[in-house]
Amino acid sequence: MQKAISIFFLFLSLSCMERADSEHNKLIEKAKKIHADVITIDTHDDINVKNFTDSINYTQKLNTQVDLPKMVVGGLDVAWFIVYTGQDTLAAEGYAKAEENAMSKFEAIRRLCDDYAPEQISLALTSDDVRRISAEGKKVAMIGVENAYPVGEDLSNFEKYHELGARYISLSHNGHSQFCDSNTGERDSVWLHNGLSDLGKKAVNEMNRLGIMIDISHPSKESMKQMIALSKAPIIASHSSARALCDHSRNLDDEQLKLMKKYGGVVQTVAFTSYLNTEKSEARSAFMKDVYKEVADSLELEWYERSNWPSLTKAQQTAFMENYTKVMAIGKEKAKTMEGVPEAVSVSDLVDHIDYMVDLIGIDHVGISSDFDGGGGIEGWSDASETFNVTLELVQRGYSEEEIAKLWGGNLLRVLDRVQEVAANWEE
Repeated sequence: MQKAISIFFLFLSLSCMERADSEHNKLIEKAKKIHADVITIDTHDDINVKNFTDSINYTQKLNTQVDLPKMVVGGLDVAWFIVYTGQDTLAAEGYAKAEENAMSKFEAIRRLCDDYAPEQISLALTSDDVRRISAEGKKVAMIGVENAYPVGEDLSNFEKYHELGARYISLSHNGHSQFCDSNTGERDSVWLHNGLSDLGKKAVNEMNRLGIMIDISHPSKESMKQMIALSKAPIIASHSSARALCDHSRNLDDEQLKLMKKYGGVVQTVAFTSYLNTEKSEARSAFMKDVYKEVADSLELEWYERSNWPSLTKAQQTAFMENYTKVMAIGKEKAKTMEGVPEAVSVSDLVDHIDYMVDLIGIDHVGISSDFDGGGGIEGWSDASETFNVTLELVQRGYSEEEIAKLWGGNLLRVLDRVQEVAANWEE
C-alpha cells in the first residue's frame, strides 16, 4: 500500500512538472512572437571610432556589447549610436578639441551605414524611417549627442548637428557645461548656473525650432525643471531610472517623473547596475574588482577602476576601453565557477524600475535603454545578443504585446513625432 502511494505521488509530481514546463514553454513562445513583432529600440549605445574602419567594424562580431551580429541574434532593431564627448574647460580650445572628437563619431556612424553595411543597416531621421527600414529587414541606426559641450558657444552648431543626423542632445554630461548644470553638482553642492545658463535657455529654443529631442539624463534636477518649463515640445531621459528605487543623482525622483508625464515625455529605463540597485551593484563590484584585475594581469593589460578615469591619460583611457568588454566577459565567465559570488543586478531589477514608473506615470511615458559600451549591461542583458530576455521578463510580469511595443520604442517614437511636429509648425 505504502509503495502504491509513493508511486502515485511520484506520478503526480512528474505530471505537475510537465504542466509547469509546458506553461513555461508556451510563455517563451509567446514572448518570442511578441519580440519578433514589435520594434525594439535601445536609446543609448556608445561607440569607439576604432570599430568603424574598413577592416574592423560592426559587420563583425567584436569585443563590444553592440555590433550587427549581436543585434541580429538578440532581435534588437534600433540602436541609437552616441556622439559622446567628455567635459573640459569652458574655453575655445576645449570646444574645438571636443568638436573634432564629435565629428569623428558622426562620420563613423555614417561610414557604417553608407559604406560598410548599407544592406544591413540604415540611418533613420524620423519614426517613418524607423518603420520603413525595419520593414525592409534591416537594422536601424539613430544618433544621439551626449553632451552639447562641443557645440561651444555657437548656437548654429545645433543645426549642423541636426543635419548630420542628431535627433537628441543632452546639454551636459558629468560636469557643468556652458549650457547647464550637471547632476554631478550634487556631490559638493557647487553649481555654475543654478540650472540653465542664458546660453542654455537659447539652446532649448533652438532645439525646439530644429526638431531635436532634449535629453535630461545628465543635467541637474534644476536644469531639467527649467528645460521643461521653457520647452514647447516634450523631452526625454535617454538613459535614467527611478530614484525612489535607487538613490543616484543620475536617476529621476517622483517629482521629475510626474513632470515627464505632465508634459508628454518619456523616461528610458537604463540597464546600468549602479542606477538600478546600489546595494547589489556595490557588493558585486567589490567582489569582481579583484577578478577583473586577475584577468587583466593574465592578459598583461593595464586595468583601472572607474574612479581612476579622470586621472588617466588619453592613451590609457583608449587602451582601457578597447579591452574593457573583453576583460569583463572573461571575468564574468570565471565568476560562474566561483563560490560566494554576490548576486548580480539583473533583468529583473531593470523591470522593477519599469514597473515602478509605469505604476507612477503610466505606460505611455516609459521606455528601455542599455548604455552598452558605456558602462551599461546587467545579468541577462549583458549585450545586444540577450535583448530577448527583457521581453521575456515583461511577458512573465503580464505586460501585453501593445504595452511591450510602447516600452520598446513606441513611446519614444511618439515623442520624436511630436518634437518634429512642433518644429514643422515653428513660428518665431
